[in-house]
Amino acid sequence: MQFSIKLEESDEGGYTVQCLELPSAISEGDTKEEALDNIKEAIQLVLL
Repeated sequence: MQFSIKLEESDEGGYTVQCLELPSAISEGDTKEEALDNIKEAIQLVLL
C-alpha cells in the first residue's frame, strides 16, 4: 500500500509529516529521515 505524505520543516526545528489519506497519522522528527521513519509507524498504528 502506498500513501501520500506532506513533509514540512517546523518553525521550532525538525520536521512534521502527515499522511494525506489518513489525517490522524501525524508525526515528527529531528531530521527528514527520522520523520519519515516515524510516519511509517504512525500509519501502521492507525491501520491496526
